[in-house]
Amino acid sequence: MSAPSSAPRCAPRFKIANRSQTEWRFFSLEEFVAADDPVRAVWAFVETQDLSRLYDSILAVEGGPGRDPIDPKILFALWLYATIEGVGSARRLDRLCEKHLHFMWLCGGVPVNYHTLSDFRTEHVDLLDELLTQGVAAMMQVGLVELKRVAQDGMRVRASAGSSSFGRERKLQECLEEAEVQLAALKQEEAADGGAENRREAAAKKNAAEQRAERIRRAIVEREKVAAKMEERKKESGTKARASMTDPEARVMKMGDGGFRPAHNVQFATTTDSLVIVGVDVVNAGTDGSQMGPMVDQLQKRYQQQPEEYLADGGFVKLSEITRLGAAGITLYLPVMEQAQKRAKGIDPFAPMKGDTPQIAAWRQRMGTPAAKEIYPQRASSAELANAGCRNRGLVQFLVRGLEKVKAVALWHALAHNFQRFRHLTAPQPVPN
Repeated sequence: MSAPSSAPRCAPRFKIANRSQTEWRFFSLEEFVAADDPVRAVWAFVETQDLSRLYDSILAVEGGPGRDPIDPKILFALWLYATIEGVGSARRLDRLCEKHLHFMWLCGGVPVNYHTLSDFRTEHVDLLDELLTQGVAAMMQVGLVELKRVAQDGMRVRASAGSSSFGRERKLQECLEEAEVQLAALKQEEAADGGAENRREAAAKKNAAEQRAERIRRAIVEREKVAAKMEERKKESGTKARASMTDPEARVMKMGDGGFRPAHNVQFATTTDSLVIVGVDVVNAGTDGSQMGPMVDQLQKRYQQQPEEYLADGGFVKLSEITRLGAAGITLYLPVMEQAQKRAKGIDPFAPMKGDTPQIAAWRQRMGTPAAKEIYPQRASSAELANAGCRNRGLVQFLVRGLEKVKAVALWHALAHNFQRFRHLTAPQPVPN
């Protein structure tokens, strides 16, 4: 056995990472997306949608002048997939289209920018509304969805406005005067002779000032609406009503944590069996008390039929709506309020009361039956489940302003929810052993 060598050992040699090395690689995006990847399902779904209205609005034609716009299917697919993945910012989506493989695959080499993405998201509210109707109607036609039993729930979503942006009449008028003075000065600055860069900068400032002045004018109008409602309720003098100069249509609402913040009230109607969202609305009312009737009317208009049974929580209880919907043949399941207090006084909470219409009396009696106790819990497992899914996809604060744009975002979430429900309902069922 030889003695160990006393010679010093050389330093080890190995390969190290060099991430700054520039190199050429030949590949296609198609190679890096698996055949069963969900992003392919999104694209396949978008290809089945009727987007003819978007194509009809394209001004660039074969043989004519103008730059080719982005294929509407790309923009639609990007926002649908972004909503599913919880991406709600156009700037973030823009960055993902440059770095994330799935979004790059959807783009297919077509460059996009955040401004185009932002505009597309909120410009086509009517189309999104129609696509919701068409999608649900298609699922109804093949038996995946029925309007037999529908549940409604509302959720208050934080608005893109700060509490400090709310002002009373005097403050709003003062801000409007300041904005108009600033706008007049900027118009003079824009008219002054200067370089192209200075003119562009002046035009941008003037445009921003015009938008601010317009928002303040809208805030004054909205404040008057709030004042009128406050006078109707006889709570306070109308002069104390306030409105936001950032998002005039937002209202201060009581949120789920008990705090008060600027918000919008998103209403979803969901089937209890298939858990598909069949109706969407956005209002700036802080309560759900008058939202059940309009949603039922919306469903009738969308699908030419009304639900057989309708479930909602206690916040929706409004006797006039119970009378109207009950007379229309809808079986309502809403909790009877103050049950414990009535029992403590020896009163049956489900017994008809003096002055009840036949529909209200039938509702009270119905809610005391064993069948109602079995049916009503389905509201939480359907309507609240849909709301929770939207929350998990990022619907916790709107980044857009105004009821029209806010409704567009709510419709994107409804379409994303229904797309995932459709995939679940049509997925092959496992064969039992």
